[in-house]
Amino acid sequence: MTNPAVSVVVVSRGRPDDLARCLTGLSQVQYDPFELIVVADPEGVRAARSLTFAEQLKIVPFDEANISAARNIGIVQAAGEIVAFIDDDAVPEPQWLRYLVAPATQGDVAALAGFVRGRNGISFQWKARSLDRYGGFHPLEVHDSQATVLHPPKGKAVKTEGTNMAFRRSVLVELGGFDSAYHYFLDETDLNMRLARAGYATAVVPLAEVHHGFAANAQRRANRVPRDLFEIGASWAVFLRKHVPESERKGQWKALRAGEKRRLLEHMVTGGLDAGWVRYLMKRLDAGYRDGLARIPGAVKLPAHPETPFKHFASSSRPSRIVRSRPWRLSRDLAAARERVARGEIVTVISLSLTTLYHRIYFDKSGVWVQRGGLFGKSERHEPIWRVMTRSGRIQNETSRVMRQRGISKET
Repeated sequence: MTNPAVSVVVVSRGRPDDLARCLTGLSQVQYDPFELIVVADPEGVRAARSLTFAEQLKIVPFDEANISAARNIGIVQAAGEIVAFIDDDAVPEPQWLRYLVAPATQGDVAALAGFVRGRNGISFQWKARSLDRYGGFHPLEVHDSQATVLHPPKGKAVKTEGTNMAFRRSVLVELGGFDSAYHYFLDETDLNMRLARAGYATAVVPLAEVHHGFAANAQRRANRVPRDLFEIGASWAVFLRKHVPESERKGQWKALRAGEKRRLLEHMVTGGLDAGWVRYLMKRLDAGYRDGLARIPGAVKLPAHPETPFKHFASSSRPSRIVRSRPWRLSRDLAAARERVARGEIVTVISLSLTTLYHRIYFDKSGVWVQRGGLFGKSERHEPIWRVMTRSGRIQNETSRVMRQRGISKET
């Protein structure tokens, strides 16, 4: 059976360096066939065009602060049966698409959702979540390695995370894509609710992993402290009007507003905000809510057929290797690893010091996966704070944890 063609859409605004890193990671994805569509502002367009594989990209200039509109532009250009989305501040594991798309062989599956690792590259930022009728999310129990297909009960939906999700293109066309009244926030939540209402199933795929950095943007700082809540308020106003009975909207907005204020006060207690900023942000939240009440929500008419033909990204088969390093020789090993990446390999450098330092994984801009930490330190944060292990045993343990996602053979 041939793989379904996949169009991967990356929307970017104000983060050209992050975009370049994301696209470098996507260039290592082991799946065929797929295409890469970049919808970006002028800085992002320049960053994409500077890459060695730029000729293989579909690049679409778009300079408006509206993620829903940008994603719809990506869908218009998408010529794949499946349209996948990843944020510009995220990087996929090399086997991401292989796992994410596999459940699409089941005819009732319209949406696909993967797991998301956070800033340390190990702890999970998001796993599986459901949505209640108010758009609130709740943890879902799913198999820890196999795909789980879910048909949500009436009034509920399965959450897909915007940085790691995919949909049948035909279903996106049927439902009218993303509602551009959501400029930022709740855009995929709204789509999830409409998918559930239409009776479609969602597959949650744990091994389809991306690493998400929460880079700074106009709404938040790099440490996730809010900069502006205008679009948060506006999106909630649109969501409540679309999905919540009118008799319940006032009470629900009151509860949501109180939750946002609690969040701001927590940041104030930890030193992230002062009282003046809390007052300002709450005013912006209320102003956004008023603006959202005046927005006209609704689906858009997407073309049944793409505007451009499928642009096959040459995803050659790459061997995935582990390099065992130590802090004193890490610079040398990284330089050698970058040369191997340039020759077409996927390389993970694991550097262990004789300490109990917690582990961290990151993908550097040259395309090397790097894991650093202590020989006796934690990788998974629930592990004991101290474990006696040999160096070879520890590296084998760390390799086993990521080998399926990174495509590492047992012989490595």
